[in-house]
Amino acid sequence: MLKGIPSILSPELLAILMEMGHGDELVLADGNFPAASCAKRLVRADGHGIPELLEAVLQLYPLDQYVEAPVSLMQVVPGDPVVPVIWEDYREIADRHEGRPVKQEFLERFEFYERAKQAYAIVATGESAQYANLILSKGVIVEAMTSERESECDEN
Repeated sequence: MLKGIPSILSPELLAILMEMGHGDELVLADGNFPAASCAKRLVRADGHGIPELLEAVLQLYPLDQYVEAPVSLMQVVPGDPVVPVIWEDYREIADRHEGRPVKQEFLERFEFYERAKQAYAIVATGESAQYANLILSKGVIVEAMTSERESECDEN
């Protein structure tokens, strides 16, 4: 274990988060999602819910500030009476970690599957809420680069 790293993040998931670059996408998939058949890289997080995993991931993972919607959700299939209350949890977690309102977009089910197939990795969770799948687009860490440059300038 390491200090400051949420214990819910496995070594495999930490490595993937580090490998990902600006614009790469990460899928957090619920227990019903066909993760194994869609994934280029599959990480198992069975037994964990998406909100707790999202909370941990966003402590380390910046969302893309250069796209209109860095969070994509699977929209409810027309005619399905389900109202995914978990989406509000996602919005609160993302807004809090980013320190700004984060726009979410909604993708039709099969469009979501196709986008997930192109994602850098899929994390298969034990989340049981319906329509709980989400895609996160990775951004850049602006503060760290700015601070390093300022330090270099101060030294000169």
